[in-house]
Amino acid sequence: WQLPADFPTPLVPSDNPLTEAKAELGRHLFYDKRLSGNGTQACAGCHHQDKAFTDGRVVAVGSTGEKHPRNAQGLANAVYHPTLTWVNPALLSLEAQLQVPLFGDNPVEMGVNEHNRTEVLGRIRADARYASLFAAAYPGAAGPIDWPQVTQAIASFQRTLISANSRYDRYLQGRETLTASERRGLDLFFGEKAECFHCHAGHNLNDQVVHASTRVLDTPFHNTGLYNIGNTGNFPEHNQGLYEFTNKPGDRGKFRAPSLRNVAVTAPYMHDGSVSTLEAVLDHYAAGGRLITAGPYAGDGRMHPNKSDLISRIDLDAQEKADIVAFLKTLTDEEFLRNPKFADPFAGQ
Repeated sequence: WQLPADFPTPLVPSDNPLTEAKAELGRHLFYDKRLSGNGTQACAGCHHQDKAFTDGRVVAVGSTGEKHPRNAQGLANAVYHPTLTWVNPALLSLEAQLQVPLFGDNPVEMGVNEHNRTEVLGRIRADARYASLFAAAYPGAAGPIDWPQVTQAIASFQRTLISANSRYDRYLQGRETLTASERRGLDLFFGEKAECFHCHAGHNLNDQVVHASTRVLDTPFHNTGLYNIGNTGNFPEHNQGLYEFTNKPGDRGKFRAPSLRNVAVTAPYMHDGSVSTLEAVLDHYAAGGRLITAGPYAGDGRMHPNKSDLISRIDLDAQEKADIVAFLKTLTDEEFLRNPKFADPFAGQ
């Protein structure tokens, strides 16, 4: 990596050391549609570089057309995430997380299963380009290309997806000047009026971070008052938050706070993509939650019993909201969105 001074050294598992050759192999696999069961969708199908490796959809759509209940998360700086999905507290490595989109069947994403996994690997093994890529990534390895190597390589590529050159980064380094509106937005964001920084701080602008020097790991999840169906505390089916894994009523509606890096290009927002713009996100937080007055999800999220104490009404006028949005747009890393090292190696072929 080429890291700025305020970025800690990432944590890499000892059983999958990071090499350029392995990351380059992973880049090819990440963009290869042949890695899905029906050969129609790559990992990149839900993670587009120009959208900071999100997909612009409300919810992700798998290789068979089945909709995922959640919005596709960005992969920028994923190496710093101790948990790797909106709600699952047990997926603590990129290698483990990859098993879900590759082999999961509820919902189907990549659609690899026990009936086609040998066929899928056969497509990769039959490509002479991969023979040399695997040989470079795993020198001296015996036996044919197999799934553990595929998983390790894609995880290695994901660990290289560092976003650290936004205008905000350059401002912190004294190399960039922000406008008056952006500066006011920054002060509001990190101040006690808007209080955004409580969940979005540090070099990665979130509140779950792990790196090589981490000694105490905190992995909070939050209910932000997005739903309260029938004022019963219920959230939409298949989107009950941390409750789905703990079965504790107090965890209903709790999700991980995402990093805000490149947030201006990752719409729509929230775990279910139900908020379409940054302005609407600010309206939600300024109101202390969301009131839905009609339809199947009607209820007052502002009154949800599990709502975080950090989510309360904020008296922001139109100018202050515009200033915060202006600051959020400084978090876009244009270099990251166009870096050829992260781009599709099959483009134009």
